[in-house]
Amino acid sequence: MAVFERNFNLSQRMTQELGKAIVCGVYPKDESLPTEAELCEQFGVSRTAVREAVKMLSAKGLISSRPRQGIRILPEQEWNIFDSDLLRWSLEGNPSLHVLREFQQVRIAIEPEAASLAARFADEARIQAIADALEGMRNAESPEDGLAADIAFHVSILFATRNRFYIRLRDFIQTALNVSIRHTNVIKGDQDAIIEDHAKVYNAIRNRNPERAKAAMLLLIDEALTFIEGELAEAGEPVEPLL
Repeated sequence: MAVFERNFNLSQRMTQELGKAIVCGVYPKDESLPTEAELCEQFGVSRTAVREAVKMLSAKGLISSRPRQGIRILPEQEWNIFDSDLLRWSLEGNPSLHVLREFQQVRIAIEPEAASLAARFADEARIQAIADALEGMRNAESPEDGLAADIAFHVSILFATRNRFYIRLRDFIQTALNVSIRHTNVIKGDQDAIIEDHAKVYNAIRNRNPERAKAAMLLLIDEALTFIEGELAEAGEPVEPLL
């Protein structure tokens, strides 16, 4: 059992380190990765650990491993960006403004309708969870506390939809918000205004007004998207998608 746990932990560590290196562009995307033997030496692990890591990264759509072809990085279109590990690797460090913009675009497709569904179907316990998160934002004693409460607010709305598909998106939303909120809140700067925008969403849900809840959430996310697009324009970055 001890040997199994040790091999599992080594495989997990290598998965994290190699996966992040691939996503961050350490390895050229048009070339094969190092061989098994080279990866063993590079990461200081056994062949078993390397093979398990390769299996896990293959399941995430990052790489393929075939006889006589070696281990190759797959095109980004194949990556399972909804995987929480892969998303975190993409956003850690200095996240691309293009990735942050794409995330806001996805949020616009998801969260306004989630707020509308919450206004229609949330029970009192789930509405209270949203209220508690909003209160946590108001009473936060540190930026980290405020961030945690902000994320809890958005995740609570997903649960309040009582729709299993929206609820299943919680890991994706939570992971990406952890970076996105840090970025956009610094730009906006006015914490009272940020809380007020969230309060509008909550009040519409509490008052069972689906259209107002949808509009309030759309305005909240659209403002963040506008900030990011403004930064892209200032940096002279291309407006069109990269893929």
